[in-house]
Amino acid sequence: MTLSDEYQSMAANAICHAASMAAEEWRVAGAMHGAPSVVWKPRLFIDGNQWCALYGENLQDGVAGFGDSPAKAMWDFDCAWQKALTPNVEVTDSPGKR
Repeated sequence: MTLSDEYQSMAANAICHAASMAAEEWRVAGAMHGAPSVVWKPRLFIDGNQWCALYGENLQDGVAGFGDSPAKAMWDFDCAWQKALTPNVEVTDSPGKR
């Protein structure tokens, strides 16, 4: 049995699409291996009613992420890892006074 040109073209397109989708999955999997939560492996524990992913000795000195599930805590950790430190702003009683 031989396939018509139309069916051969459809089969080739389906194979190309499947290969493209597989390549995208490999790209996503590779990117996930570079996530801060994968590279730095923060401790994961329950804190109150949420999960906490913590890298460091404590919440004040470390990087932390919180979420309703371990995955959400790790995602929040990855986001927190990218944030810059903000300088401590001194609270004053009046404008211009430090």
